[in-house]
Amino acid sequence: MWLGWALYWWAAARDVKATRWRESPLSRAANTAPLILAFLLLSPSRMPIAGIGERFLPRAAWLLWCGTMLTAVGLLFAILARRQLGRNWSGTVTIKVDHALVTNGPYRLARHPIYSGLLLGFVGTALAIGEWRAVAAVALAAAAIWRRVVIEERGMRGQFGAAYEAYARRVAALIPFLL
Repeated sequence: MWLGWALYWWAAARDVKATRWRESPLSRAANTAPLILAFLLLSPSRMPIAGIGERFLPRAAWLLWCGTMLTAVGLLFAILARRQLGRNWSGTVTIKVDHALVTNGPYRLARHPIYSGLLLGFVGTALAIGEWRAVAAVALAAAAIWRRVVIEERGMRGQFGAAYEAYARRVAALIPFLL
């Protein structure tokens, strides 16, 4: 599923608006490195860190299926949110030329539904794997995502001012109705 998601993401990244402002390469690397490490932790290889490959959940088919379903729902939610953004989307924190504030579709439930979906995908994959390495992957991904949310929030408030403030009061950042 993750590979299919990555291929879609890559293909969809071709038709976007021109960039007016972009986060620095150092900031981008600070977000990308933990996510790459998180994906590596989810890969089916042996980890050189003692205990990280141990199970925190028993092997059970229902856990595998639940994790698989959560991953699928999360990745689908991220794709729907990406499609809703249309040409405003970017793989880095950016402000586009003629950037529009999108508040419909998945953006009615969360201000950052792509990140919500990705986080759910990580949680689902961790549940399906059932090993401590997957818990570490979720923690790394959550930290990187939260850092990115903070940076994006600053940019969106600067770009859209009172309109974004009103939106932020109505809609949670990541977890609908909670956070």
